[in-house]
Amino acid sequence: MRLSEDRITHLAHLISDGIWKDDLVDFKDDDRALQEIKRAMVEYLQVEDEADSAARAKIRSLSRDIPEGSREWEILYRKYFEEEASKKGF
Repeated sequence: MRLSEDRITHLAHLISDGIWKDDLVDFKDDDRALQEIKRAMVEYLQVEDEADSAARAKIRSLSRDIPEGSREWEILYRKYFEEEASKKGF
């Protein structure tokens, strides 16, 4: 995961404050809401990391070498990443 616990907590507070200020939701328990926001973020980031690793592994497994950063690599990465993310429901 690329974000620290402090960064996730900070983002969770920003999200919570934003949806509360926009009057989208009223929280009965602010701490519980923050925990759920953080849990959802961590779950998403884990799926993203798994999809990233799988996409990179697929590209490496191809019979010819495709340099990272090339247009072909970017197209394949995006395709494989989206395939893996959709398998996990994202």
